[in-house]
Amino acid sequence: MLRVPAAILLLCVAVFATAGCGAEPKAGATATSLAALDAQANQLLGGGPTAFEKQVKALHGHPIVVNQWASWCGPCRFEFPYFQRLAAQYRGRVAFLGVDAQDNKGDAERFLKQRPLPYPSYFDLSADTARTFKGGLAWPTTAFYDAGGKLTRTHPGAYATQAKLDEDIRRYALGS
Repeated sequence: MLRVPAAILLLCVAVFATAGCGAEPKAGATATSLAALDAQANQLLGGGPTAFEKQVKALHGHPIVVNQWASWCGPCRFEFPYFQRLAAQYRGRVAFLGVDAQDNKGDAERFLKQRPLPYPSYFDLSADTARTFKGGLAWPTTAFYDAGGKLTRTHPGAYATQAKLDEDIRRYALGS
């Protein structure tokens, strides 16, 4: 008799334990959201503004830095190493996302093979996704969200130094 209730209990535990599993992070998730980003490193994702905004919501509880770039953009190429290094430095504390705006997908994929990122980028042919964070007017553009998901700053143009980008991450994403 004890076997049937025990089997039901185990089945219920298994169902509840896997209920949150899926391809996309859920809103309010914490470490698993960052792990999901790690799993999508260097990928070009689709889905437009809806998918991007869903990802921002899923990262609630973590500050976010978004870099709008394009493979054809010289200043983007210049500052790309800053984002590569700082994303690694802030791993586990700050989420990073890219938005490849108004670019050719094949060119963007080749660019990422040469300069891999430790985070995913959203492919944004029309720059509609970039406009959600006041981007899409200058290349590159960087946006900062606080841990509550509030857009705190949009920086048009390239960062001249890694130190300046780091300063803005601390000020506008981490709030320190």
